[in-house]
Amino acid sequence: MTVELSRRAALRRIAFVAAGVAVGSPLLSFPANAAGRAPDSDEIRKQIRKAQERNRRVLTGVPSKNGWEMEKIVDDHGHIYTRKVSGVPLDGVAMRMADVETVLVHVISRFHYEIDALRDGEVIGWRSPGSVRERLAESNLASGTAVRIRPGSYPSGAAGGFYPMEELVIRDILAECGGVVRWGGDDRVPDESLFYIDVPPNDERLTKVAAEIRAWTYAPGKGSGVLVDTLQPQRRKAAERLAALQG
Repeated sequence: MTVELSRRAALRRIAFVAAGVAVGSPLLSFPANAAGRAPDSDEIRKQIRKAQERNRRVLTGVPSKNGWEMEKIVDDHGHIYTRKVSGVPLDGVAMRMADVETVLVHVISRFHYEIDALRDGEVIGWRSPGSVRERLAESNLASGTAVRIRPGSYPSGAAGGFYPMEELVIRDILAECGGVVRWGGDDRVPDESLFYIDVPPNDERLTKVAAEIRAWTYAPGKGSGVLVDTLQPQRRKAAERLAALQG
């Protein structure tokens, strides 16, 4: 009993110490081959050192414009990984996992099905922190919380790239996402290819919207790929109300 308690105490201590330094899903793991034996101090220091090294390799300590931390690399024990977009012929888009991924994938999918079919290479996700301007919304790319859709067709600084009916769909997508996504076309310097998360980390609104989108997977007539009537009065009213708030 004494040995087991000491092992639990050691694991708790490691968890608290590592909480501020560990990144991603593989965090800290300790050998299970020593059942009944507490990790020794050298093992604890080794694991904490590995987590700290991982943080230095991945994290910047600098937030993007929307408050999410920018990361230096992708697909390597951070929060940003290359993800597939079901039904859309893209090799993959680098974005922040979990709720952010769910929402941004939904935006991409609806664009593909309701505005124009996308081809591989037409959607850009994460970009390195040094390649974006920190004071602009494009910095959200570096935190994995934004995507550019056809940036070559809708260059930054230019407005009016979408036909009126296409913009109606964009407004409907934003309203369906409950205001947690913002379109760069509404920014002071328009960036019509840019769509980004517009709430800070741990915002309950993002969690709620992501859960709703996941639930639509199992609900007939819901989700991306199901054509909707964007001119339906209730949907138009919601879209116009959000446009007034975000404009």
